[in-house]
Amino acid sequence: MSDSKQAQKFSDLGLSPAILKAVDENGYDEPSPIQVASIPPILSGRDILGQAQTGTGKTAAFALPILSNLDIQANHVQVLVLTPTRELAIQVAEAFQSYARHIKGFHVLPIYGGQSYTVQLKQLKRGVQVVVGTPGRVMDHMRRKTLKLDQLNTLVLDEADEMLRMGFIDDVDWILSHTPKERQIALFSATMPKAVKKVAVDHLQDPADIKIENKTTTAKNINQRYWMVSGMKKLEALTRVLEVEDYDGVLIFVRTKMATEELAEKLQARGISAEALNGDMVQKQRERLVAKLKNGSIDVLIGTDVVARGLDVDRISHVINYDIPYDTESYVHRIGRTGRAGRSGEAILFISRREQRMLRMIEKATNQPIQAMNIPSVDDINDNRMQRFKNQISETLAAKDLSVYQQIVDEFQQASDIQGSQIAAALAYMMHGDKGLLLEETKGERHERNKGPAGADEATGQPHRRVQRSENIDATPVPLLNHPDILMERFQLDVGREHGVKPSNIVGMICNEAELDREYVGQIDIYDQVTTVDLPADMPKEIMSILWQGRLCGRKSKIQKVTDAADANDYDKPNKNFKSNPKKNRKAGVRTKAKGAFKKGPKRGKPKKAGPKKGK
Repeated sequence: MSDSKQAQKFSDLGLSPAILKAVDENGYDEPSPIQVASIPPILSGRDILGQAQTGTGKTAAFALPILSNLDIQANHVQVLVLTPTRELAIQVAEAFQSYARHIKGFHVLPIYGGQSYTVQLKQLKRGVQVVVGTPGRVMDHMRRKTLKLDQLNTLVLDEADEMLRMGFIDDVDWILSHTPKERQIALFSATMPKAVKKVAVDHLQDPADIKIENKTTTAKNINQRYWMVSGMKKLEALTRVLEVEDYDGVLIFVRTKMATEELAEKLQARGISAEALNGDMVQKQRERLVAKLKNGSIDVLIGTDVVARGLDVDRISHVINYDIPYDTESYVHRIGRTGRAGRSGEAILFISRREQRMLRMIEKATNQPIQAMNIPSVDDINDNRMQRFKNQISETLAAKDLSVYQQIVDEFQQASDIQGSQIAAALAYMMHGDKGLLLEETKGERHERNKGPAGADEATGQPHRRVQRSENIDATPVPLLNHPDILMERFQLDVGREHGVKPSNIVGMICNEAELDREYVGQIDIYDQVTTVDLPADMPKEIMSILWQGRLCGRKSKIQKVTDAADANDYDKPNKNFKSNPKKNRKAGVRTKAKGAFKKGPKRGKPKKAGPKKGK
């Protein structure tokens, strides 16, 4: 089945009333091609083989019909969704929760490495209808018999080609072989390599074959930028952007109705003429706000995705994605509100590190690069404020009759013998109050500025010879969220954004080559030429040698420690305790055998007895 004739409304697709209500509240006007093609066969219980680019609305394509068919009275696992990464597992689980907001008694659970087993076991025992997980952790639970799939109705394989690239396809095959034969399967993949086709042939029964061409595009006259959220709070960053950017009208997107109100109030408190626009407002009220934006009564409008549909205001010069959208289609709709009538427009996207995957999806879907941007510094803000203040003085002197005020100042100066510049300074202070004209540098910013390039010599400011790079790389590792007691180190790999590397490639290589559990692979930062990844400290020398030879995007990883030490060999000196104390090693997440040998390949055969391993 190729692109089906697109339905005009979701109500044409047979979804339940509760789901249709949630869809409407999410601001979805009409279904995307993949949703039109996938929802009816999934509703009917048929297997589907769907090929579509990431970010085309696939999550809703399977989540909406699955929720419509769900037996909410049954408190066992009815649906299993397999994803290649924990980030995607979280995202899919959040989408399920959002679409099921009007279904009482619904429970969804994401399970993945890096999260405590205790939390997962507690929720599984309570009962959930939908489980979204990564293959490794799902297999662990199945072997422990803490995840029972004997009553499974539907299984979804999301981004099957990505699972193949990360080395999980054998794990997927094992999971499928341990599920009921009568279950429904929906397999989605951006491409169809042979290994993925084999899974489909082996496990799918007469699937509906769906292939959707990606047609997502954005206007060429829109300049797209992103800011990686770090250190500074989003609200502070947004305020600075609005203060320095030369804008006319601004449209800011957030995810929830409540967020529109909260952000509008905070911006108003900072002197910005902002208003909230959301689906709770009656039509007349919405029309009034749009009219105010058009005539310049307000400059900033904050809304959800509902706003993106049909809003046509030529005055909008900037679209700011304060919260990243769930899919690329929404992103395109959002930024399409600027750059109209042949004008240029600006689109700014705020993303967290765990959302980098969506950034790459957007770039791929739109076939346009999105450039990184720096949030205006304190100096930038102060220069802008001083220039504005000077302009105000010049404009007032040129346009206003100041004779009365000049007489008062002259009389005060003669009576007090105070210089005119001092009087002017006092008047300026009276105008700006205790808040002052200039912004002060925060402690965090001061720290970042003083720190300079990570790994640089304090005396010279030049990078140490071990880490040869032109990019400013922080050598400080980030502690693991669920294992803060584990000492981490930051490593650099000789491959970056220009080579097409993705976080999933890094994770797949490390987990497969070093047999390291996914939950112990820490923060990943991809730069133009290199990539950094945080790993447990004191990795054995033999493992580092294996990883050095590992290949990413056709290049050797050449992994080495990002360090302040100049010793070229210090990174591969393992701690003696790491090799001699297997129990301690397991706490650090490394699955070891004698002499540091690491077992390779997926775990097959009979399931092990239930019971968690130490350190998990």
